[in-house]
Order: sequence, then C-alpha cells, then structure tokens
Amino acid sequence: MKEFFAASCPIAIWCITVIELALLVFMFINYSKTKKPITLCMACITTGLFLDAFGISIGNVIGEGGLLLAISRVRFIAHGVLIPLLFPICGYALKWKKKAMLITWIVTIVVMIAGLAEAIATVLEPITFAGVLRYMSAKGQTPTWATIITLALSFGTVIPLIICGLIVWIKQKTPFLFLSGLGMFVFAAMGPAIDNNLTFYITMFGEVLMVVFMFLYAKWLEKKEA
Repeated sequence: MKEFFAASCPIAIWCITVIELALLVFMFINYSKTKKPITLCMACITTGLFLDAFGISIGNVIGEGGLLLAISRVRFIAHGVLIPLLFPICGYALKWKKKAMLITWIVTIVVMIAGLAEAIATVLEPITFAGVLRYMSAKGQTPTWATIITLALSFGTVIPLIICGLIVWIKQKTPFLFLSGLGMFVFAAMGPAIDNNLTFYITMFGEVLMVVFMFLYAKWLEKKEA
C-alpha cells in the first residue's frame, strides 16, 4: 500500500486540488442561495483545504525558493485560521441558542488566533518525497508549543465533528456530518500507520471526504427547508 500511495502522489494531489476547487465553488454557490452561516463556514474551510492542496501541488512547477516558501506560509496560515471553523459548524448543526453560539465563537476565535500564531512560528524547510516538493515544519527548529497546536488542530477539531455528526444523525436522520468527520479521522490515522512521510498526502483524501459530506449536508439542509 505504501508503494501505491507513493507512486500516485504527484498526479493524485493535482486531482485533489481540482476537486477541492470545484467543491469550493459549489459551496459558495450554495451559500449565495441559502445565506446560511453554517454553509459559509464550510466554504471557508474548503478554501483553506484548497489553498493547502494547491500549495503542495505547485511545488514541482515553481521549484524551491522564496515564492514557494511564501505560498507555503499562506497555506499554513489558512489551515491554522480556518480549520477551527469546525466548532461553529457543530453549533449551527445542533441548533444551539444564541448564548451557546456566542461562547462557541469566542472559543473559535481564540483557537484561530492560536492557529495563526502556530503558523507564523513554524519554521519551514523544503523536502522532496514521493516526487513532491513542499515546505514542511522543520524538526528541532519549530517551537514545541507550535507543534502541539498543530496536532491539536488536526484531531481536536475533528473529534467534535464526529460526535456532533452522530447526534445530528440520531436527531435529524442524516449521516452526512458524521461521515464527514469519520472520513477525515480515518485517513488522518492511516497516514502514520502506513508511512509518516506520506501522512500529508493520505490525509488529503480524508479532507476531500470531509468536504464532500459537508456539501451533501448543506444540500440536505437546502432541500429540507425549501
């Protein structure tokens, strides 16, 4: 399996980039029709994931240097700032009251600031693996606290989505949010199990599944309230 993922890496990442761009467009189209804040949050997360995928896919095209470093810094910032929007998505899906949503947004903003600080503090270094040139966090140079925040953003935001999705499935009779979180979690866990060096790539499949099922949930909401 390791050999399969390594061989397919460059082409598959470009395919993932195109798919996420399409999903990004669909998300904003859906938001333009429904004006739902949950859909806007989903669209913003999709934007962050697209920027991340684009920043990785373009590495071999522009080569190592200042431009790729700048693009990589943007993708790190987008990830750190936009992924916490999973928290208000959970709140909107569970139909929390205004007070609960206010608290959720305060927590989200705090986490977003922490994500921004982590992205800025992360020391980046170029690496080529499986035919892909990208900038990643430099081991031994990036502050420990920034690494901890990175891990917290990866799993600490997805687990609430899974729990929320399960509750939504029971109450609203739709599994899409649960499958969104589960797909992300499974592929994030698969990466280290197969090869740590391929984690960035394998996780991208989970990101696509997360966004696809988010979009299906947004369409379900649109249809339900039409």
